[in-house]
Amino acid sequence: MPLAGGGLASLLMAQRGHPVGLGIAAAAGVVSVTVMSRASGTVLSLPVSGVLLGWVLVAVVAVWISRSIPRVARRIYTIGTAHRAERQASETEAQRRQGARLLHDTVLATLTLLAHSGVGVSEHAMREQAAEDARLLRHLRLGATPQPQQSGDYSLTRTEESPLGQTLESVKQRFGRMGLEVAWHGTGQVLLPTHVLDAFLLALGECLENVRRHAGVPEAHVTIVHDEAMVRAMVTDSGVGFELDAVSSERLGFKESVVNRLREVGGDARLFSAPGSGTTVVLEAPR
Repeated sequence: MPLAGGGLASLLMAQRGHPVGLGIAAAAGVVSVTVMSRASGTVLSLPVSGVLLGWVLVAVVAVWISRSIPRVARRIYTIGTAHRAERQASETEAQRRQGARLLHDTVLATLTLLAHSGVGVSEHAMREQAAEDARLLRHLRLGATPQPQQSGDYSLTRTEESPLGQTLESVKQRFGRMGLEVAWHGTGQVLLPTHVLDAFLLALGECLENVRRHAGVPEAHVTIVHDEAMVRAMVTDSGVGFELDAVSSERLGFKESVVNRLREVGGDARLFSAPGSGTTVVLEAPR
């Protein structure tokens, strides 16, 4: 009974779409039921019912599989078609962008040659433009806001000498937004030439950035004093501090970013620190 009901019935699983094989399997099922009926003497016996149940179950599973596999195959093919269409669309868009960029560069180069009569931009003009761009970037780093007067013309300062107090306030607000409270002491307004002011404020911003990153405290104190010749700023924090001799010049970065910048305009900077006692930086700039 297990051989007739399960073993022979399993032949149906492999005969999907093959009429000859399906006919042979059906004939084997009829022969099995006939043999079991004659052996048991009646059609309504338990062996005959077991064989019929095995063939019915295997037939149901075979029909379900035969209908599911084409449906799954169609879904896989649809997904593959959608993937190929998306890839082709991406490639077409990339080619279109590349063509547009190439056309733009070609037209721009042609117009540039026409504008300069075949002669490129002079070295002097390039240097002046680079200097203006560098000056604009320095002012933007210090928190200044461009005020457009006309198309292509931006004014960051009204005169060649800028009030130090107004620019210090912008630096304070910038670091306040980053989570470092800066307390100002001393002089409120000092006039400095533009190139000195840029170097002085960049050095001051570098010192405050070091406090924000490494000191481990949320507050720094800046004291501004001046005399007839020099303006001095003392940046102090009560952070972790460090041993000056234990830090290499490559990791310290103080000389390159602060000292050299001030020395270019005739100023200087000095650093004092000790573990657990905070750090103090004295900046000097000529008036």
